[in-house]
Amino acid sequence: MKKVCILDYGSGNVKSVYNLVSYLGYEVVISNEEMVIKSATHIILPGVGSFGAAMVKIKDQIPFPILETEIVHRKKPFLGICVGMQVLVEKGYEHGEHDGLGWIPGTVEKLVVENVPLPHIGWNDVIIIKDSVLFNELEDINDFYFVHSYAVKTEGSYIVTNTNYESNFCSCLQKENIYGVQFHPEKSQRAGQKLIHNFLSIH
Repeated sequence: MKKVCILDYGSGNVKSVYNLVSYLGYEVVISNEEMVIKSATHIILPGVGSFGAAMVKIKDQIPFPILETEIVHRKKPFLGICVGMQVLVEKGYEHGEHDGLGWIPGTVEKLVVENVPLPHIGWNDVIIIKDSVLFNELEDINDFYFVHSYAVKTEGSYIVTNTNYESNFCSCLQKENIYGVQFHPEKSQRAGQKLIHNFLSIH
């Protein structure tokens, strides 16, 4: 039986993600409680806002040692969305320098653009770089909804998809059981529903 825990630190589209997971028919709860995190089969960290503010709230409101044990050591499937993806890496450079969770090597830096506006808002394609369960049966519907001005820079071995917004940036990454997407599946209609379903199909 799949049991989904959505972490809530006051910086995410938590209710929208909850509604999507519930719509797909999974047992889901919004909680930062230790026992809920321990009993969950899948954990999702949504996020909007800035990297530094998100990290302060995560450390303040989520039992981080418990979360790290469940994700890094017990290898539970984990999905970070938008800022929830960005905080997976080591450093973020939005409004200064901030430490991330450090689960994946990399940094978060401002998109370099000259002829298009920031933030990057709206629908854009993802270019699949390597196979991942997240994109099973999604090769033909790979248009997702983005809202961001910063993006992850990481080693090529962790990049699942790139997206072009004047230049390429990493729009999905993976390290073992840890997944991150820069776009918002909960706003991405059929493609987002399929991606979340694929994530929740991971054992």
